[in-house]
Parts: sequence; structure tokens; C-alpha cells
Amino acid sequence: MPDNPFLDPSFQIRWSALTPEFIAPGIETALAEAQAAVEAIATRELAGLTFENTFLALEHATEPLTVAWGRVTHLQSVADTPALREAHNAMLPRVSAFLAGIALNAPLWARLKAFAESPVARAVTGIHRRFMEETVKDFRQAGADLPADQRARLEALQSELAQVTQKYSEQVLDSTNAWQLLVPEADEARLAGLPAHAKAAARRSAEAKGLAGWRFTLHMPSQEPFMTYLEEDALRREMWTAATQVGARDPHDNTGLILRILELRAEKAALLGKPHFADLTLERRMAGSGRRAFDFMHDIQQRAAPAFAQECRELEEFKAQQTGGTVTRLAPWEVIYWAEKLRRARYAFDEEALRPYFPMTGVIAGMFELVSRIFGLRVVERAVGAGVEVWHPEVKYYDLFDHAGRHLGSFFADWYPRESKRGGAWMNYLLTGGPQPDGTRKPHLGLICGNMTPPVPGPTGKAADAKPALLTHREVETVFHEFGHLLHHLLGEVEIKSMNGVNVAWDFVELPSQIMENWTWERESLDLFARHHETGASIPDAIFAKLVAAKNFRSAAATMRQVAFAKMDLLLHMRTAEFVGLKDVEPAVRAAIADCLIPTEPPTPTVVKRFNHIFSDPVGYAAGYYSYKWAEVLDADAFTRFKREGIFSAQVGAEFVANILSRGNSADPAELYRGFMGRDPDLNALLQRCGLAPAA
Repeated sequence: MPDNPFLDPSFQIRWSALTPEFIAPGIETALAEAQAAVEAIATRELAGLTFENTFLALEHATEPLTVAWGRVTHLQSVADTPALREAHNAMLPRVSAFLAGIALNAPLWARLKAFAESPVARAVTGIHRRFMEETVKDFRQAGADLPADQRARLEALQSELAQVTQKYSEQVLDSTNAWQLLVPEADEARLAGLPAHAKAAARRSAEAKGLAGWRFTLHMPSQEPFMTYLEEDALRREMWTAATQVGARDPHDNTGLILRILELRAEKAALLGKPHFADLTLERRMAGSGRRAFDFMHDIQQRAAPAFAQECRELEEFKAQQTGGTVTRLAPWEVIYWAEKLRRARYAFDEEALRPYFPMTGVIAGMFELVSRIFGLRVVERAVGAGVEVWHPEVKYYDLFDHAGRHLGSFFADWYPRESKRGGAWMNYLLTGGPQPDGTRKPHLGLICGNMTPPVPGPTGKAADAKPALLTHREVETVFHEFGHLLHHLLGEVEIKSMNGVNVAWDFVELPSQIMENWTWERESLDLFARHHETGASIPDAIFAKLVAAKNFRSAAATMRQVAFAKMDLLLHMRTAEFVGLKDVEPAVRAAIADCLIPTEPPTPTVVKRFNHIFSDPVGYAAGYYSYKWAEVLDADAFTRFKREGIFSAQVGAEFVANILSRGNSADPAELYRGFMGRDPDLNALLQRCGLAPAA
């Protein structure tokens, strides 16, 4: 076992030992070993090249480094501290430069290309051929054929991109954490309308900071109920203003970073012979080009536009009718509030009425039962301590087995918000196992994280008398979504690790996650886990009927919100020259997507200053936010098989595993999809599900 815990290859990670002082020496050692391994390939005699000593050797060369660095970046996202951030940022440029430089290593590329073009390479078949061909494309797309001076510039670009996108992410987190709203004891009446659970959470938040009253933050479990239910307009305006200023004000202003990131990406695309970053990024995704992705989103916009205009007008008319005022545009801090009132009036449905039926423990248990029935899986929680460590006391650990008792993998689950943890929800992998050369199979290791409504401590502060975490239906969807990503990793049967699980085309990766959300809307599956936390009763028929009836309430507005994000992303990366010369991209970006935004007075700023999806990673979702809608087409269409043949059909589930979940990037995603559905996807399935097209 290595002395440095970041280099320990053991399946059970010693989280308590992963402290900041070990980051630099551990990553330096891993970098040196990876460099030596790459150099060994790059200096091989051309006459003795084989698949094993070129492509397969390269696959293995960087694995210890990527595993070690993955632990560093994971901790930075869930347990951020000044010391950890400093150690991470000190090594980030070197790791980024090394990884980016692999494809720009001329002697290495010469060996790979020589073997790929040799007669013996024609005998390489199956997943090895796919890996060889994909690697050659990776190198060419990354600039391997560029002259030396341009390769050097590309390496510098990649290193700087890693640093400025990391800084962007840090400033979003820091500015989110920097704001609080404290309502003092004497002003309790100002909290009228706020649900009891949100008020109790705000009380606990204040107590944790040694304050009296109720403390609200910009973290979603605090912000969402506040903006949805609080009656006082002035307080909602105060929180809305703070939320729109995340990443937009000193000392956490991302304005300059956005411009620099766009410049660097545009220069990278130009070096690689592409007109813009979107075409570079999407060249090997399902969309194929920025224009096709843009046209796809524009098509959806056109289909949703009439319903969107009607929804906006209805909300203005509803507010006027309720207040006795004239029909005018709403203020942006009023939209969610009045939309919720309209939904209640139209469907007599209060989403808060569902919370008691969604205790986190029940949701998790029901989800595990669901995948047992559909995919033949068994999930078992393992107690922390018996050889298992976690990075925070709230984290759970589970083992996953198939119907034959084979250990497919294990995973960590970290569901509740902390100031040291970034926002949102995500899945990631820590170790990739899968089929081995000797015919055995090693288990995979992964994780899922979220920022869900947390449990409510009891009067004694002990876990035994705490009230359970009660989720919204949207939070339940998120839990299922991230678990779908996790299954994609844990069920992978691809022997080339870099092609396993979620390492697929970005606009295909959301299919396994988004399809899981469908089961949160089906009565049969809800009855597995949606039970009242006190009585054990299932959701009453009347409430379920309202849930379904309200499902597509303002669905055009929800669709247009996604269109706005995707078009903003694509326009920034397709027409970069129009933006980089500006002092601030916000006005121009807003004007470009104004027809996708709810008309308000004053106008709502865009999320460009806090858009982590596209600016907190050198690539990430940049030029790829459209992928959510693209994959929604896939998941809506694919779920029609379950609807037709049975939502618990083990046969359909087995085929989904065989064609999608186990295959990773072992074949073109369109081919994998056709393997499951027998045809190409049908857009109408999504439009019908959203109520934007008549049912078939």
C-alpha cells in the first residue's frame, strides 16, 4: 500500500487520510509515473509496435494519475477548505498541461498512427478496434497533426482554460455562500406563506451561525420555497436580487473570466481548423455540429412558442384578477410566486402536500426495489466503519449485486447541502472495474451527490428523534436521475475503462439518467415508495390525480427555459466574436435570447455569470447544454417501450441493460439506441409527454 493515500489503489478509499498536504507529493509522483509511461510508448522502435504496447499501454499509462486527481477534484467539490483549494489549484495547471499535452506529443502520435495504419492493425477487432479508432479521432481532434508551434500554443491554452474555469466555479460558490438574509424574531409575521419545513430549516440555519431569527441563503433548499411561497413581495425581491448577482459583483465578479474563457475556446477552435468552438466540440457527438444543435433547439422553440405566449399572458391576467389591478408584466421576483398560486387555483394542488409521502429513506428504498424488479439488481447498504470510510458523516455507502449475487460495484451517496459543497446534483466515478484480461470482472466504484431538503433535527439534537428529510417531487426526480447515471457506470461491461459507462457522447449520456425520471410519474412505481412518513399510507388518489393533471402546467415555459439556456450557450460559442469585444456579455446575451424569456418588468438578467454548466470546466457542457433536450427526446421515446410492454418489464429492462447501460462507448450511440428501440428516435414522444402535441 503506497504511503501517499491519494495513490492507494485499494477499492476502499481512506478518506480520512486524504488531507491537503498529501496532494502535491501524490500528484507529482503520479505525474512523473504517467510521463514515464507515455515516454516509453513514444520511444518504442517502429518495427515492434503492437496494439498492446501502443494503444493499450496508453490506456494504462494515465490511469493512476486520473484516479488520484479524481479524488482531489471530488473532495474539492464536497469538502472545500482553503487548504484543499490552495493545494488543488497549485497542481491544476500541471495536471491540465500534462493531460492536454498527451495528444500533442509528436513522437507518441507517430507511434500510434504508425500502428493504426499498419497491416497488423487490420486484425484488431471488437472493442479494441473501436478504442483504436476513437483514440485516433481524439488525437486528431485535439491537434496532433498541428505543427510544433501551434501544438505548444494549444497546450498553453488548455492549461489556462483549466485555471480560469476553476476560478469561475470558485467565485460562483463563494458568492453564493457570501449572502444571507436574516429575518429577526420581531418580524416573524413577514414570513407568512412560507411552508413550515422551510421556516424550521431557516431557524436551524440561524442557530448554526449563532444568530437569532430565521436565516435564508441562496442554496436551493432555502431559496426555492422562499421564492415560491413567501407572501411579502419586498423579501422575495431582496432574495431575487441577490441570486441574480451571484458571480456578477466584486469580489466574485465573473465578467472578465467569461470573456477570457470564450476567447480561449475560440482560439482553440481556430487552431484546430474549426469555425467556432461549437463545431469543434460537437463534431463527434450525436448532433454533429453547432448548426444542427441550434436548429434542433430552434425547432423546439417554434413548437413551444404559441403555448409559451399563452402561458405568460394567462399568468399576467391571473395576477390582475386576484389583485384587482390591471394586466401588466410581472416583476421577475413574482413569477414563481404567482405561478404557484395559479397552479393551486387551477388544480387545487399544493406540491407541499406531497412532501410527507417522500421521506428520503423511503424514496431510496423504493428506487432500489424498482431497479430490482426491472434490472434484476440488489442494493445493500453497508455500515460505515467496517472497512468503509466516508468524507462526511451524512454520506452513505452501498454495494450493488446482480440477480446471481455478483458484486457489480459500490457507491457513495451524499444528498444534503453544506457550505463546503458545491450546488446542484451530480454523479461521478472513482474507480472503473469491468471485464479483466483473465476473464474475471472487477467491481466499479462511484458516487452520487445532491443538495436536497435535509432532515429536521429533533429537540435533543440526536438523530433518533430527528424528523426525516421530506422531499419535493422534483427532488425525487433528481434522485432518480442521478441514480440512472450511476447505473450507467456500475453496470458497464466494457473492458477498456476509458470507454465504460458515462464516457459516451455528451448528448447521449443523459438518456440513462432521464429515463429513470419517468418512473416517478407512474402510479404503480410510486406505490413502491411514496408512503406517508407517519402513517405509511400511499398517496391518495385525489392527490395523485392532481399531480398528473398539473404535470404539464406551464410546460411551455419550462421548455423555453431550457431553450434559452441552450441557445445562450450555442450563440456564445458559435458567434464568439460578437461578444468578446464587449465589456460585459450580459446585455448582448440577453438580447439574443429575449424571445425565449418570460417578459418581466424589470427584465430578468440571464444566468451567464453563474452558469457553471458551461463555464466551470474547460469543456463540460460548453456548446452542449442542448444535450438535455436532445436526450429528453431519446428518453421519452425509449420509455414508450416500457409503457407498451410493462413499466416493470424485466425483459425490456434486460434489453435496456444489454443495449445501453452495459455498453458504454463500445459502439456509436445511434446504433446502441436502435439496438434497444429497433428504429431511430421520434421527437413526437417528447412533445406529447410535455403536452405540446396531441397524444397519439
